Amino acid sequence: MCGIVGYIGNQEAFPILIKGLRRLEYRGYDSAGVALINASGELNVCKTKGKVDDLVNYCSDKNVSGMVGIAHTRWATHGEPSAMNAHPHYSQSKNLAIIHNGIIENYAALKEKLTAKGVKFRSDTDTEVLVQLIEYIQERKNFDLLTAVQFALHEVIGAYAVALIDRRDPNQIIAARKQSPLVVGIGENEFFLGSDASPIVEYTDKVVYLEDGNIAVIRRGEELKVVNILNRRLNPDIQTVDINLGQLDKGGYPHFMLKEIFEQPDCLTNCMRGRVNVDTDNVVLSAVIDYKRQLLEAKRFIIVACGTSWHAGLIGKQIIESFCRIPVEVEYASEFRYRNPVISEGDVVIAISQSGETADTFAALKLAKEKGAFVYGICNAIGSSIARATDTGSYIHVGPEIGVASTKAFTGQVTVLSMLALALAKEKGTISSGDYMKIVQELHEIPEKMKQVLKQNNRMADLSRMFTYARNFLYLGRGYSYPVALEGALKLKEISYIHAEGYPAAEMKHGPIALIDSDMPVVVIATHNAMYEKVLSNIQEVKARKGKVIALVTEGDDTISRIADEVIELPKTIECLEPLLATIPLQLLAYHIAVCKGKNVDQPRNLAKSVTVE
Repeated sequence: MCGIVGYIGNQEAFPILIKGLRRLEYRGYDSAGVALINASGELNVCKTKGKVDDLVNYCSDKNVSGMVGIAHTRWATHGEPSAMNAHPHYSQSKNLAIIHNGIIENYAALKEKLTAKGVKFRSDTDTEVLVQLIEYIQERKNFDLLTAVQFALHEVIGAYAVALIDRRDPNQIIAARKQSPLVVGIGENEFFLGSDASPIVEYTDKVVYLEDGNIAVIRRGEELKVVNILNRRLNPDIQTVDINLGQLDKGGYPHFMLKEIFEQPDCLTNCMRGRVNVDTDNVVLSAVIDYKRQLLEAKRFIIVACGTSWHAGLIGKQIIESFCRIPVEVEYASEFRYRNPVISEGDVVIAISQSGETADTFAALKLAKEKGAFVYGICNAIGSSIARATDTGSYIHVGPEIGVASTKAFTGQVTVLSMLALALAKEKGTISSGDYMKIVQELHEIPEKMKQVLKQNNRMADLSRMFTYARNFLYLGRGYSYPVALEGALKLKEISYIHAEGYPAAEMKHGPIALIDSDMPVVVIATHNAMYEKVLSNIQEVKARKGKVIALVTEGDDTISRIADEVIELPKTIECLEPLLATIPLQLLAYHIAVCKGKNVDQPRNLAKSVTVE
């Protein structure tokens, strides 16, 4: 969601803050702003609707000097996108400025009380309520800023990552978090603040990931101080981050999304490195070794996730059930957390999140832990909230994913779920040695086969021009390919704004077939597996109604290629691994259609990379 950046040190803050905001643009936003305290003790806030470039232009004739500052990119929740509602927000006296990621759920009641006491508000946001409350407490009780923040947070219900500065104390930033990520970077006589490590790693690799309930007191020339809401001093865990700055740039590609699609072969090689050993025909996951009993004795697995991660979970369900003979349920985390689910101590809950900060998924795993379940996390972001809260888990190791529409994270998640299923099945003895060795070998070869699929990029670009002006798409698949159909439809919706629907191919007759005509492109995953004849029949049903069929088939297919309007060939692989290959042409199709339509591929409207609020 929103992006937070902060700096205090001996350099001019504005260039560092702007560069940091650019690093966080992938999170999705509609406005941006900065607050700086200059050498004269003035607190200047500059903010505008639009992009970071719009903010830079707006600031061109403004005083943006100062060696302490905070900056923000906002994704609107309370109040429409506007300069008025953009962050930072002043307090009434303009002594304080705040930036905030999250939602203050009881803001309306707090605002009513403050208004009754004479406080005047300038915006429609829940965030301004918090800074006004802090100042009200500070003035009435004659508290310092830290104490006022602690008292104010006692009254707040909701999620937050906040940073505040006070023009009367230009050597300090106060930052606090609850259910929303916040990272402090520790440099030489300077500190950095970020929603994640990406704005920080250019300057230092030493960071502290604030835990829930932590408040950081960041003072120039002093050591980092971390306390809780009750003012108990805590010992922050200083970690070393390892992010290649090249991963945060487009590397010559026109968009991050295209770069990340093409990175997938290398990403999956990294994901499997040290885990898949073809010389010994073995898959090794440390989590399975360390927590063998909890995993092998599980009565069932429950996968909780949102969006693309939920689609990966659907594939994981089939793989785990097929190999391990353990029942698996796949739940939307947002529904799971609110429906009083039946969870027992014998359950394993698998929480999947690229960012490791997805609010609903984090809340679902907390609920699962409270009910005694063993929680396994699958994340990309090292040190993220979900990674720290789970009992064990596996990183997907695909590198930073900047494009809002997830690509390499999806294939990384499917790869980890495949490795988990194989490792567990071997331990349980539910897979034959022949099948096990065959799948391990094939999994190892997937990156090379991905490279073959990527050679069809130009073909997908040509196809996209034919279907740019379609108003609806239908995606069909069966078995392992059904979640791929869902994911393909989601990608098209996210970045091209074309309505698309993923459906089990056999269910087409139970409703969607009414939509099919000559203007309806139908994408069918029709690889040569156990469902081939069934899917062939579904294609014939579409063609009988003059639908335009784009079919993904196995190399050498000479049956569907004679029926479908357009055919994309995929290298042959084992059925359970087909999603790793079949998803790539669908990513490319969505990408090129969006480019043809002139859409902002990396930052589609209304979407955020990391959904850290409900």
